[in-house]
Amino acid sequence: MKHLLRLAFLLALSGLTGCASLYFPPPPHTPMLTHKGKFYGALSTNQHTNYALQGAYGLTNHLAAAGTFSSLHRRKSDRTENIDFAEASLGYFTRLPDKRVLEVYVGGGGGGTERIERDKEQLTTRTLDGSLSKVFAQVNYARKKRDNIHLFNRDFPLTYGAALRMSYMQLNNFRIDGLAAPGESNVFFEPITFTRTQIAGPVQLQFISGQIFGFRNNKYLKAANSVFQVGVVINLDRNTTLDK
Repeated sequence: MKHLLRLAFLLALSGLTGCASLYFPPPPHTPMLTHKGKFYGALSTNQHTNYALQGAYGLTNHLAAAGTFSSLHRRKSDRTENIDFAEASLGYFTRLPDKRVLEVYVGGGGGGTERIERDKEQLTTRTLDGSLSKVFAQVNYARKKRDNIHLFNRDFPLTYGAALRMSYMQLNNFRIDGLAAPGESNVFFEPITFTRTQIAGPVQLQFISGQIFGFRNNKYLKAANSVFQVGVVINLDRNTTLDK
């Protein structure tokens, strides 16, 4: 597992220098549900000021519903980017021996994207905008580590895991300076690893790192951004207790 974490960290660093894309990936959701009535909520962000709000709920002891809303609004010296994207999915989850959890999700999403490019004098040189659509399949795996982090005379339990997502993306209604332009499509593979540590009660701190790989050599819809998120997770059941 340590080797996987190192690899994910190196891939994340390599993605920071990628070219601008009209798509910024929201983090794959990793609720790791274990029974009916369990609720998962997460709020995370990263160095790109990309915010993600996620939630999931166990509808039965094996069926779950999940959703994500991701928002990126940032201004740089040469461009402004505005991307809002939402996803919804249904999944199957099961508890395995030795405190392990397996989940499989299928879903889709959509949103809008805009990029305003500027020259050195801060004059607009080009505006690109369009709509985004996605369908995806994802597999999650996690387990609770036997050892804890011992800090300030306290033990902080660890949970770690991985998620593998395959997505088909489309850039629709694409316009450049208000004029219709050909859209693009791509197939993305998004492997990530995550680590959680319990802070207090149902509240956990979560770190996500990974990368996005594109199978098509596009100009606008491409795998140019890594996945790195730090956030807070809340796991509650119907009795508002932490699932052990």
